[in-house]
Formats: sequence, C-alpha cells, structure tokens
Amino acid sequence: MGTLLYGNPGIVITFDDRALMHLQIVISTKLRRRESFVFTWTDSVGEGSGRSAIWLDPTSTLYYRYFGSRIPTINREWIETLMLSANSAGGLVFIAEPEPAAPTPVKTRR
Repeated sequence: MGTLLYGNPGIVITFDDRALMHLQIVISTKLRRRESFVFTWTDSVGEGSGRSAIWLDPTSTLYYRYFGSRIPTINREWIETLMLSANSAGGLVFIAEPEPAAPTPVKTRR
C-alpha cells in the first residue's frame, strides 16, 4: 500500500502502489500545466466507506510514498480515463483499473 500525503501537516490517503503511480502521473500532469482541480475518492471500509475530496493546485504540498521498490507497468487506457475525469467540471474521480479489452477476433475467409 502506497500513500499520498497532502498538505502540511499531511493528510494520509492510502492507495495500492499501482493505483498511486497512475494517480501521480495524472496529478503531476495537471499541476505541471498549472491547472487546479478537485480530487475525489471512495474511502475504505475502515475509514467509514464515505467519500473524500481535496483541492489540488500548483502550490499544493504532495508526497508520494510507495511500499514496494518496483515501478509498476503503466496502463495507458487507465491514464486516459483518469485524465478525462480530471479535465471534467467534476474533477479527478478515482476509479479502479479497467479490465483489459478482449481482443477482437480475426475473421478468416474460406
């Protein structure tokens, strides 16, 4: 489990390392463009199963802490989906990684 620390003193937000890496890419892209936005996620059962949101802007203090040492592979479809959300009026809403699309069967002629 990785953590995203927001603010000073930090609010601790827990995601698995793979999800955190994808969020880091999306959040960093938005902030590098000097774009502010809301980030919303569903809390774990231990946190009460509610929803939380924070306002992110280029002056936000963020710290990404990963549990594992390996960098996960990046799912470009997930990045694109998260970026579309981040660019919407509602801001970035965390969603689980989409299932890979089934390969399209190749038709053969007889």
